Amino acid sequence: MMSEIEIKPFQKPCNGSVLVPGSKSISNRALLLSCFNRSTTTHLRGILKSEDVEIMIKALRSLGINITEDWSQNYLQVEACGGVSPVKNQNIKVGNAGTVARFLTAWLAVQEDASFVIDGSAEMRKRPIGPLLESFIEAGVVVDYTGDQGFFPIKIETQKCTKTDWQVDASQSSQMLSALMMISPLISLSSKISFLKGTVSRPFLEITRKMIQDFSGDQSFQCNLREKEINIRTKYSRAGRFDYEIEPDATAASYFLTLPQIVGGKCELIGIHEKMLQGDAGFQNILKQMGADINKGERGISSRNEKQKALSGGIFDFNDISDTFLTLAAVSPLLSEKISIKGIAHTRVQECDRVHAMATELKKMGQGIEQTEDSLLISPDLEKLKILAKKGISVDTYNDHRVAMSFAILGSYNLLGEGQPWLKINNPMCCGKTFPAFFDKLEELGRNSY
Repeated sequence: MMSEIEIKPFQKPCNGSVLVPGSKSISNRALLLSCFNRSTTTHLRGILKSEDVEIMIKALRSLGINITEDWSQNYLQVEACGGVSPVKNQNIKVGNAGTVARFLTAWLAVQEDASFVIDGSAEMRKRPIGPLLESFIEAGVVVDYTGDQGFFPIKIETQKCTKTDWQVDASQSSQMLSALMMISPLISLSSKISFLKGTVSRPFLEITRKMIQDFSGDQSFQCNLREKEINIRTKYSRAGRFDYEIEPDATAASYFLTLPQIVGGKCELIGIHEKMLQGDAGFQNILKQMGADINKGERGISSRNEKQKALSGGIFDFNDISDTFLTLAAVSPLLSEKISIKGIAHTRVQECDRVHAMATELKKMGQGIEQTEDSLLISPDLEKLKILAKKGISVDTYNDHRVAMSFAILGSYNLLGEGQPWLKINNPMCCGKTFPAFFDKLEELGRNSY
């Protein structure tokens, strides 16, 4: 297993296109929703082949779900089970996959007379599951925290669930709301989900709403997303074959939208457009505000910087698109002005403490950093970066794929001239979580720029 990778700077402006893989968030929602109708065979196309998705597939198979795969075509076929797990007693491993941890736990908690043990990686054991499980404890589920209270590992003993009025603390993760939204139609035609402390990353709720509508096949579908309450009225009623195409990953696209803004040239993101399900597609609007030339291309969105002009700074709220804040923070040493990134407190309990990780690595590069619980203020210092780069810089990734990919874009900048590498990424294999071929794609674009 590769312990580090040296990033080769682009010696000429970028000139290429990228077909980014399918969205992790949509792939794992689609896999679970495919189980909820009673007599449906769902054909998923464009599905992401990555660690998180494979964890979901393995878990569903262990629960008796029939899944046929053809990864050469990024295609899966899932046989529905009416939302009733064929296996009632199982040990489940969720790794460090937040979508699997929250979505699958919620589904298993509404099985009738079942028992499950659920555990994750060391990193996942630091991510709270308690607020979600409190909702099910009120519904009669017995939860045994075999480690720290409110965290994995857990054992749950279930009974028939009839709950229709849910209250949950979703202030740290909208995944808890998405989980309840997806399982509530299995219990009742009509449900209310209250989250009085608000939530983060609200665009993900719209993804969930639209996907439930698509997968349910219910012509009378209703779902109102309010500030602190969700009302959903639907049932899973689709029958027969159902084909579903999964969008390319808008977060993964952020790296290649940013790349030409750093190295010059142009890059087209195939299949990426302005009106995607994923809120992270809005990252392009922040780049535009910073001076980037981003427009609709023939096959997707095209990012250009043929005059090799530096991006400006500014003040930006990333609450709704927080997965992409790392992309911008990582390239901040090359900006022409200070940048303030806000609305990111909840990213401290994701794959790692992402605010701390970015602040720590940027400080190592000589950048001015002011950190609060919810923000980063970064003062670019290109000269300090050049001085430190002459000795070589190694970026610690904290086993976080987004830290690794974001800093790889920075390392693509020809900082020392003549294509001399100056930045190494430690533990690059962590990108297997969502984008196993990332470094191959980046290197391919670099070769084409020579």
